[in-house]
Amino acid sequence: MLPRSPEEVRAFFDAHRTVRQYRTQEDGSPLALPPEHLDVILHAAQRAPTDATAQLYSLIRLVDPGVRQAVADLTTNAHIATASEAFVVCADVHRVSRLLEVGGHIGGDFPAIAVHFGIGDAVLAGQNLLLAAELLGYQGCWIGGVMNGLDGLLDVLALPAGVLPFAALTIGTPAEEAPHRPRLARELVIHTDAYRPAAPEELLAGIDTMNPIAARSGKPGDWLRLLRSYFGAGGGMEGREPGLRAALKRQRMWAGEEQQTGPTH
Repeated sequence: MLPRSPEEVRAFFDAHRTVRQYRTQEDGSPLALPPEHLDVILHAAQRAPTDATAQLYSLIRLVDPGVRQAVADLTTNAHIATASEAFVVCADVHRVSRLLEVGGHIGGDFPAIAVHFGIGDAVLAGQNLLLAAELLGYQGCWIGGVMNGLDGLLDVLALPAGVLPFAALTIGTPAEEAPHRPRLARELVIHTDAYRPAAPEELLAGIDTMNPIAARSGKPGDWLRLLRSYFGAGGGMEGREPGLRAALKRQRMWAGEEQQTGPTH
């Protein structure tokens, strides 16, 4: 493959948008991707880097309209039902335990490592899939709303112990003009040789940079309001915490004192 120029690479990544509204059939059902497009984006997902060659992830492709709607309801993300393709991206250490078992070996007990490398592998595969879709002219959306209904997702998707949803991911042809989202200054996120805590004035400047991302109905954006609603005391992340801990325990991927020992299958 011929190398791209820095300008071309920058333009490709600047074209990225998070899109939730997709072109559909006249009846509102998903507009299918051409088979060769679906094949290549799945190929891209499987070509992602992976730790220790293990491929500690699984993608649950949502095809059945009933399953799609159930996942849309559980995640509170309606576009899962209308996107051309929708997936639940999972960390998966169940399969590696089964591989060892059928080969006559005993799987280890490593729940914290399972979460660490399983989520890493899952994110790499999912982002490869999304980048391939964008190269083909589609756009997509990572969906953290799986945290809203984790226990139900485990049942709907019949996920065995050792498999944990990380996020959902939708792709399709945009039916909206999504805005270009700002990002924090490079100095706040790229560190050289050691972590450098930011000065208060740098953080305040970062808030100013990010404020437009929270603009609504012509009103000026307040990024801290958005962060508070997710990460502040009493925010959404605190509300999701018990559900994630319960799912980790149910899937035998909890590394706390209450962890049940045994193989993850």
